[in-house]
Amino acid sequence: MYDRVLASDASFNGRFFTGVLTTGIYCLPACKARKPKRENVQFFPSCEAARSAGLRPCKKCHPDDFARGADPVLEGIEALVTEVRARPAEFPDVRSIVRRSGFGSTRLFELFRQHYHASPAEVLLRARLGRARERLLASEEGLLAVANDAGFESASVFHEQFRRLNGLTPAAYRALRTGRSFTVALGPEYPVGYLRRALGRDGASVTERLSGNAYRAAIRLSHGPTLLALTLAADRVTAEIASGSAVEAHAIVVGLLGLDQDAAAFARLARKLGLGRLVQGRAGLRVSQTPSVFDGLLWSIIGQQINLGFACTLKRRLVERAGEPVGDGLFALPTPAAVAGLRVAELQPLQFSARKAEYLIHTAQRIAGGELDLTALPRLSATRAERTLLAIRGLGPWSVNYLMMRSLGFADCVPLGDTGVTSGLQALLKLEQRPDVDETQRRMRPFSPYRSLATAHLWQYEKPIP
Repeated sequence: MYDRVLASDASFNGRFFTGVLTTGIYCLPACKARKPKRENVQFFPSCEAARSAGLRPCKKCHPDDFARGADPVLEGIEALVTEVRARPAEFPDVRSIVRRSGFGSTRLFELFRQHYHASPAEVLLRARLGRARERLLASEEGLLAVANDAGFESASVFHEQFRRLNGLTPAAYRALRTGRSFTVALGPEYPVGYLRRALGRDGASVTERLSGNAYRAAIRLSHGPTLLALTLAADRVTAEIASGSAVEAHAIVVGLLGLDQDAAAFARLARKLGLGRLVQGRAGLRVSQTPSVFDGLLWSIIGQQINLGFACTLKRRLVERAGEPVGDGLFALPTPAAVAGLRVAELQPLQFSARKAEYLIHTAQRIAGGELDLTALPRLSATRAERTLLAIRGLGPWSVNYLMMRSLGFADCVPLGDTGVTSGLQALLKLEQRPDVDETQRRMRPFSPYRSLATAHLWQYEKPIP
């Protein structure tokens, strides 16, 4: 139990409580407070037992709230973020968010990093851009009026930030209402070679195909499946869809490119840590997001405890079995309802284990039945999304962190137990053996709040630069 406390292992929260006799406080195992010495620790099976021993609850981790299923600090931060997203213009700067929260600036920064993997400034910027996108599509207002409505201090700041995170000018974004093609600008250090590697990692895929600089994929938009075609260049990506909404397609392309990830900040952090070799030759590397959350969920279940090649084979067979032909020899990913209608006996001849097939079908049934809302997950706090996903049978820490990183866009995730991560850490840090889960957590901690990007770099560390 003391080892779990030292590791800040959240999976043991509630299984026991840690009493610190010198301070008279009891905590959760994952409490972020300074770790006590072993001789000062006593363990308790419940909060009641700790209180009976004369201890009082920690004001940092709130063990009593956790024990009864409440989390008032998290709920307060979630309510604050909801307010910022709904009315970003009412928050002129980060100081106004701090005043509204009731916390000190240091504590609020810590809570935002913990629960949203972002600083208050980043949350505010994304809220403003979200509001601006809504107004651009819903009105004919001038760009200055849109900028003011979203809370931007000037038209130039609005234009710069909008283009940086969307790859389009505000005017070009508004034009998506009527078109089916658009061109997304890439930054000067964008590593297109690594993008090709990500898009073409399964050369036999039946959902996507990469040939040179031409990429085609079968995607699902709100109107149904369609074909997405991308043409890659050093400084831009041109996109075209066969049918449907270019606005929806743009969101998918931004995710594929990882445009809203702060790759430059992570590169600076790596160099500051004396680990510039991790980002050498790929400082602009991003985590390429899956086209849909369901796509990532399938990967996270299929890819458990097997190598990438076999995972690709299983996914192809599932898509051929339950997907929808779109054209050009490509299939759209099956819907949750289509997977929910399968039987374990249908997947076993495709080399799915009975357990993996059960997990896939059971999870798809929960989605199709409305118990699990995939569309809501990206808007949740990282803490709430993680708790929601961990409650699903068949999803463990590796699967949940993989899904949060590759489909929900959270910036501070580590797929614990991932062979690519542990092999990368061993090579990067010249360790005698690959680190276990606890050591992986410890070795990855200095990369926070960019551990998702650290993971992406570790996956590529021993591979040749494309």
